[in-house]
Amino acid sequence: MQILLFKMNQADSTHIDHTFQNLQNQFIHQYASIFEDSLAPRSVVVIPSLTLDSQILSKIKGHFYYEERMLCMLMLLKMPETRLTFVTSIPISSLIIDYYLHMLPGITAEHAKSRLTLLSCYDAGSVPLTEKVLRRPRLIDRIKKSIPNEDSGHLIFFNVTDAEKELAVKLNLPIYGCDPSLNYLGTKSGSRKLFKDCGVKTPEGYENLSSANDIIEGLYRLKIENPPLQKAVIKMNDGFSGDGNAVFYFKDAPTDHNELAIWMHQNIRNNTKIVAKKLTYEKFINTFEKMGGIVEEFITGEKVTSPSVQIRINPLGEICIISTHDQLLGGESGQVYEGATFPANEEYAGELAIISYTLAANMRDKGVVGRFGIDYMSVKTEDGWKHYAIEINLRKGGTTHPFLMLQFLTNGMYYADKSAYLLNDGTKRYYFATDNLQKEKYKGLTPLDLIDIAMHHGLHYDHSNEEGVMFHLISALSQFGKIGLTSIGKTPERAMEFYRQVVAVLDKETTV
Repeated sequence: MQILLFKMNQADSTHIDHTFQNLQNQFIHQYASIFEDSLAPRSVVVIPSLTLDSQILSKIKGHFYYEERMLCMLMLLKMPETRLTFVTSIPISSLIIDYYLHMLPGITAEHAKSRLTLLSCYDAGSVPLTEKVLRRPRLIDRIKKSIPNEDSGHLIFFNVTDAEKELAVKLNLPIYGCDPSLNYLGTKSGSRKLFKDCGVKTPEGYENLSSANDIIEGLYRLKIENPPLQKAVIKMNDGFSGDGNAVFYFKDAPTDHNELAIWMHQNIRNNTKIVAKKLTYEKFINTFEKMGGIVEEFITGEKVTSPSVQIRINPLGEICIISTHDQLLGGESGQVYEGATFPANEEYAGELAIISYTLAANMRDKGVVGRFGIDYMSVKTEDGWKHYAIEINLRKGGTTHPFLMLQFLTNGMYYADKSAYLLNDGTKRYYFATDNLQKEKYKGLTPLDLIDIAMHHGLHYDHSNEEGVMFHLISALSQFGKIGLTSIGKTPERAMEFYRQVVAVLDKETTV
């Protein structure tokens, strides 16, 4: 019976693989025929599932609210023949939907609503959204019914795994994203291998580790090869926003090699600082051993920045450098993504675009399609900036939704050769974006409260000046005191001033 079951599962898997590949091949022709035509009928189904390891997912407070980051995709409704279906774990307040639709340029909210279908699993559990949908065949039927037969259609996910692949086959829709068979390229180990293959500098370290002993051996070798090294980073292959990372401190480590080996075993637990809160060392190691990972040197210098480059490879194989950002990393270990400024420092944004294009070309040749990001650490030296490629995020990321919002609101374009985002009139735009404006006293503010406050104090995006603030993660505010925003300005200083104004207003409005 077990052998028969295995064969049946294998047959199912083969069928899914074959059907999925056919769908993706069809998408190439669909893309070529309609994507440049804003008046072409199409249906887009957005399922913003964070399909991550359950241990990691459970540590992200209100992870289902992160699905709202992809509400920026509602801006696709500015194309008058586009239909959009948006699926979430729990229902989204109509106030929030109206807040986004009000910002649509050139389209009335009612016209957009007539082409928008909102569906929900009514399930706030710590299971990825895609798995929730797969467990609900009637919901799958409702998604199908939201798509007119004559429309070209495709799926958009946060990331693509075998679960998304299975759902795509059930819905008979292609995915604008990467085949999950290539997901290894987006792991910490796979990223390091790709960087090395392309001759791109990456921190000294070791990949494809799978046990606590592997971690100890890797850390030991790093210290032997670089005696002044004071810190190293331990990373799970599939960590998210720093929550799969830990920092190891070599404080008081002996210099003798034999003594160091003994010291490592004795101090691995106490000298390892886990980034994710409430994740014990034992649970961290258990999860690490399930997914594997790396250790690498902690990059230091007099001035160190954390830029990222966002790239898209379309189904035709064309590469576009979408944007560059300087990330703000925080937390005790400096490993947690807290926000980003756009564009990245013009001193090195162009250099990073060139490096990233080389990496993207290699990935394209391997079959990668869709939007992804590459993170770097950049150190200023007397001879200029030295760049270390850190990891590839083969998925949407923290810089995806802010840039999409900017693009939809302004119709501008990022020019990688100029390291600048230019509007049609030639003026520049900048922004500061964060998912992590969080204070205890903000708890209890409802979506209606936030919108009232924003309207009363003028904290909103102004189409006439093409600058201002757009909020996201609005539903997380009442329960977690947490809100996200994209603050757009004509200068970097104005973008930051809008952000500071939001903080000042919310602090004042919540002071008892």
